[in-house]
Amino acid sequence: MLTASVWHEIFNFTNYGELLALVRNSIIAGVVLGVVGGLIGVFVMMRDLPFAVHGISELSFAGASGALLLGVNVVAGSLTGSIIAAILIGVLGSRARDRNSIIGVLMPFGLGLGVLFLALYKGRAANKFGLLTGQIVAVDTPQLSWLIVTGIVVLVGLLIVWRPLMFASSDPDQAAARGVPVRLLSLVFMLLLGLAVAISVQIVGALLVLSIVVTPAAAALRVAASPWLVPVLSVAFATVSLVGGILLALGGSLPISPYVTTISFLIYLGCRFLNTDRVKATTFFGPFAARWSRRSRSPIRVHRTG
Repeated sequence: MLTASVWHEIFNFTNYGELLALVRNSIIAGVVLGVVGGLIGVFVMMRDLPFAVHGISELSFAGASGALLLGVNVVAGSLTGSIIAAILIGVLGSRARDRNSIIGVLMPFGLGLGVLFLALYKGRAANKFGLLTGQIVAVDTPQLSWLIVTGIVVLVGLLIVWRPLMFASSDPDQAAARGVPVRLLSLVFMLLLGLAVAISVQIVGALLVLSIVVTPAAAALRVAASPWLVPVLSVAFATVSLVGGILLALGGSLPISPYVTTISFLIYLGCRFLNTDRVKATTFFGPFAARWSRRSRSPIRVHRTG
């Protein structure tokens, strides 16, 4: 049973109205990340890349911690690490077996490099901890500008390649046979994913990016199969998790990540509870995929998780 002091650390809404003004930038960042993470997460699930998200986040963490050690822009360092990881995975991991091997090599290397940089860093301990678990008051105006610009780049990129990427993600063999540049799309997507992961690390930390890029999309796929409804639900789930986590974390003394991940996980459990009959769901949602297939002349297969 939680004691009063422990509960006070988790939820404390004393002077909440005054504190709310301190996280204006973080709430805006949470909305941006909710949209970006929710949309790109759909393709992460379709292409079976949750493991890649974690691999990219470790290199993003190494880049951010290296920038912290050198006293340069942490966001730029995070972006650099993510892009390097995305390129390596996209170029060297063209096949699933190769991709998993590359990610398995990059993850411990990135984490070890990041730990080394943080060990050498003599500044505030909160800065070190925040790179791993996130911070809600660390988003200043320049950092928010970086985040918004990067988010817009990811969203524009997704909109440009949405239809061919949807086709290539659902049936790469048939897409290649019809002239879709599958390998180029894969590399472009990995770069967009790297950018999305880099900006997510700034809020939820390197260790828990999956709660924004993977869990909302996984939840959406439990209750929908429409190629339009799944992205909408995924964005809604990610945004609620982030903004709700920020607002709850403001009333406690804990990092933001436990709140965000808990909300995200509860949403997933709720969606899973609503759709416990996989056969029934497949039968019900089948017509959506069939209509999409006839309209676009490309079948779509939605990969469900869990």
